[in-house]
Amino acid sequence: VAVAVTIFLLAGRYFEARAKRRAGDALRSLLALGARSATVVRGGEELLIDASAVKVGDLILVRPGEIIAADGVVREGSSSVDVSMLTGESVPVDVTVGANVTGTTVNLTGRLVVQATRIGADSTFAQMARLVRDAQATKAPVQKLADRVSSVFVPSVIAIAIVTFGGWWWLDGDLSQAFTASVAVLIIACPCALGLATPTALMVGSGRAAQMGIVIKGADVLQGTRRIDTVVFDKTGTVTTGAMQLVDVVCHEGTSRTEVLAAAGALEHASEHPVAKAIASAARSELGTLASVTAFENLPGMGAVGVVGGASVMVGNELLMRRKLVLIPKQMSEAIESARASGNIAVLVAVNGTVKGVCVVADRPKANSA
Repeated sequence: VAVAVTIFLLAGRYFEARAKRRAGDALRSLLALGARSATVVRGGEELLIDASAVKVGDLILVRPGEIIAADGVVREGSSSVDVSMLTGESVPVDVTVGANVTGTTVNLTGRLVVQATRIGADSTFAQMARLVRDAQATKAPVQKLADRVSSVFVPSVIAIAIVTFGGWWWLDGDLSQAFTASVAVLIIACPCALGLATPTALMVGSGRAAQMGIVIKGADVLQGTRRIDTVVFDKTGTVTTGAMQLVDVVCHEGTSRTEVLAAAGALEHASEHPVAKAIASAARSELGTLASVTAFENLPGMGAVGVVGGASVMVGNELLMRRKLVLIPKQMSEAIESARASGNIAVLVAVNGTVKGVCVVADRPKANSA
């Protein structure tokens, strides 16, 4: 009996320790997302240093594909930044001089010089990690209730076990039988579900959520999820694959699909933006080869401009067209509204100052999205 009790308790401790270890692994995997090194500009020289050595006010050079080492403000350059690990939004965010950027996000396209404003424990990423750690340490109302019940339940069970031992010994006189009965009471009434299962479930829940990119503020929040009756998802990258594809080309009067695709595909081929890649890929599939581009310029938040086959080409949104004083025909405005009403992205294509068409780009739903 003693061996069985010991094995039972040790097994409970083992599963509790394993759950804590897995929850800790989730936190460590979250911390591993940060930058390990950074290139700072000091005294006109570029120095590669450990990310932890970055100081507030340092100018950090961030090349395409690199992780931004600290929260800061863009002082030079423009680019698209992948903020999916922070916000869950899979579509890159365009940034330019004066824009705020967050450490651990990834610079995708252009060269940036970022002035550090928050580092170390003050950074947004460190605060996220702290939330996960605090969530695993805090007690939910149900856990506090379990502790209060256990404080009364455990002494009561021990008292009952003692009474059981005394009763069997007095009635039967068999010490072994009395001991077995009292141990049976302790095993059956073991408050493991109260003392171990509740905190373990909360810890594993917050750790598992962190692995999936969901940061839970506290154990009480996790307990409150039982009352959720509606869940709102961001479409892109959540219920969809995040892989854009061209679904339609709306041509202006007198313009062919080939003409629109040739101009848009050639220009977008020089861009790294997901929407641009979708247009360029479709154009290459339909037309085969794409013309070369000169004087290419990426305009964050608006689109891109360049010269294709001697013609000035612009591909982007309405803001770009207004900045370049290009008139948007009513037919094209209606096409844009129709595309957006369906949850798609509409991109205007203009050649030599005249809108030629609208490229409609959409995201594919995931196979497991209902």
